[in-house]
Amino acid sequence: MDLLPPKPAQVVSAASNVAHKLLYGGLADLRPMPRTLIEDGELREVYHYRPAPDVVETGDPILLVTPLAAPAICFDLRRGCSLVEHFVSQGRPTYLVEYGEVSFKNRNLGMEHWVDEVLPAAIKAVSEHAGGRSVHVIGWSLGGIFALLTAADQPALPIGSLSVVGSPIDVRKVPLMAPVRPLLHLNFTEGRGMITRGYQAMGGAPKPIVKWAFQLASVQKIVTKPLAVITNLDDADFLAQLEAVDRFSANMIAYPGRSFGQLYHRMVKGNALAQGSMTFGDRTIRLSAIKAPVLVFGGATDGIAPVNAVRAVVPLLTGSTQVRFEIVPGGHLGMLTGRAARGSTWRVMDEWIDQWSAPARVTAKKAATKKAPTKKAADREAIGVNPKRRYGSAGSRSLGR
Repeated sequence: MDLLPPKPAQVVSAASNVAHKLLYGGLADLRPMPRTLIEDGELREVYHYRPAPDVVETGDPILLVTPLAAPAICFDLRRGCSLVEHFVSQGRPTYLVEYGEVSFKNRNLGMEHWVDEVLPAAIKAVSEHAGGRSVHVIGWSLGGIFALLTAADQPALPIGSLSVVGSPIDVRKVPLMAPVRPLLHLNFTEGRGMITRGYQAMGGAPKPIVKWAFQLASVQKIVTKPLAVITNLDDADFLAQLEAVDRFSANMIAYPGRSFGQLYHRMVKGNALAQGSMTFGDRTIRLSAIKAPVLVFGGATDGIAPVNAVRAVVPLLTGSTQVRFEIVPGGHLGMLTGRAARGSTWRVMDEWIDQWSAPARVTAKKAATKKAPTKKAADREAIGVNPKRRYGSAGSRSLGR
């Protein structure tokens, strides 16, 4: 809807949208997809999404891995723009692992709790619930990092493939970190810096701070949001997406203290994963130990996990059967469940899961190992099996994308 002059049809649509929002409270259908709890533990809840009565589940199961601090509705944002709904409507057995509310009593849980207990238990539960089939694991943001570390640490898990969405591996390639990097080494007493003393006192990163940090990464969109709303008053789908994103942002979850400390010291300050490994106690987990095929997504306009920060994982996955890298439209959330994701990210996920699902997985593995690639061919494979296809960001004009 152009500001001047609007077309008569646009005026009617805009008036209808405004009236609907005033009378009914919103345009988005925020009903969650129905699900059943199949397994749980400390900060671990594994759900199976129930298909419609006329839909029969077939094929290998999918496990969606939530990051810390973000609500699980990232995968089920709203009807019509829900990755869960997309998979379930196709008859794909779809599961989710989420962590519930993090409180002060969880402050001593480190990242290894998710790598050693939460994800392995979830993967095993999903495989068993789906009849012993291999599991296609899809992790967003930190959920993708958890999935990579778990697959590297326990290669015997029944993992059919990994899909990593917007997971920053080389933090030094995140422009948002540049202004604060000089502050990371400021120390007070006892050799502890300002940030360290802060999260230790609070037992982690509480919800208000997590919400503020997420919004800070999208400050440009927040500033331009009023104009975007006015210029798109006739677009019900656009307005519905804004409502869904606002609900997502308002439901952030706290970080446990020890996990936050590890993320801060090892990834933000130490940039450990950029070297391809992370150490927990006397154990070092190396990404090169991953055997499963890995699909990596970078968001064209992602400020939290820019393309170069995400792509850094590709050369580290030397043990993987196949590595594929795709650039898709959208920011950090939009690339996963924005309006443009329906024709880009989700489409590639469908292709990838079909490729590595039984019995197709056997054929794909044979094809991947049939001939050792030349150096030039290996270089081409390092950016994906389809390097010519890139989803442009020209259409990503909305806040919801």
